[in-house]
Amino acid sequence: MSDVPREHRRQVNGVELVWFEWGRADAIRPTILLVHATGFHARCWDRVVARLPGRHVIAVDLRGHGRSGKTPPFSWDTFGADVAALVEALGLRDAIGVGHSMGGYSVAEAAALVPGAFSRLLLVDPVIMAPDVYAARGQWIDGEAHPTAKRRNAWTDWQEMFARFEGRLPFSAWDRDVLEDYCRYGVLPDEHGEGFVLACPPRIEASIYVGSAGRDIYALIDRVRIPVTVLRAKPRTGERDVMDFSASPTWPELASRFPEGRDVLLDDHSHFIPMEDPALTAEYILGTR
Repeated sequence: MSDVPREHRRQVNGVELVWFEWGRADAIRPTILLVHATGFHARCWDRVVARLPGRHVIAVDLRGHGRSGKTPPFSWDTFGADVAALVEALGLRDAIGVGHSMGGYSVAEAAALVPGAFSRLLLVDPVIMAPDVYAARGQWIDGEAHPTAKRRNAWTDWQEMFARFEGRLPFSAWDRDVLEDYCRYGVLPDEHGEGFVLACPPRIEASIYVGSAGRDIYALIDRVRIPVTVLRAKPRTGERDVMDFSASPTWPELASRFPEGRDVLLDDHSHFIPMEDPALTAEYILGTR
């Protein structure tokens, strides 16, 4: 498999989505679809893909992220609908759907909306919370009040971003190559030609976090009647800090809500399982774990 994916663009649901493809459609079946977390992008999966030899793999930049269009709305149900529309446009059948964090939410929704598209799902520490959390709604009134709205946006280049992050948690716990990919493909040239800006603008990332409240997915989960593995990081303890990703935001009982759910606790990992251990993530994708 080539290390350099092919880049594609497609209009779905009123936005241009960019997706990357490794291998060929006639490679070892089934196709693997990878969906990233809030604020991330498709190329964060590169080191996982490198451990999926001979496979046909697709990774998408969700709207507002990476090279995809920055067209609203940025609600969580919209991300799931976008993944569903892309799956239908590509004619995927019996694929393996993999989603990290918000990507897990999106893949689960797409599986409910497009029966037959997936043969099984791997939800990597998905941000699918307990039903009572959705009922209580969100903590912030608007995106400007969310901490991510204040993220540094301007950079000289991706190397400056890497140098700033590599010694800081949570990034210092990541595989170094994954962090490099996160930075290299996580910035875009500034429109004024003065350096680079984040490929997921802070205001968009903040609005996505705010939009997670009230997006109850449990009615759709009942419709996902294929094997689903939920990987969970170490559980949170004490008061719940919604921006503490040293532990898992996933509801511990989530797997039991899927008709064919399986729960796997990885209590030596933080929320960033694919970034910390791409080899382990690949093993779960391939079903060897």
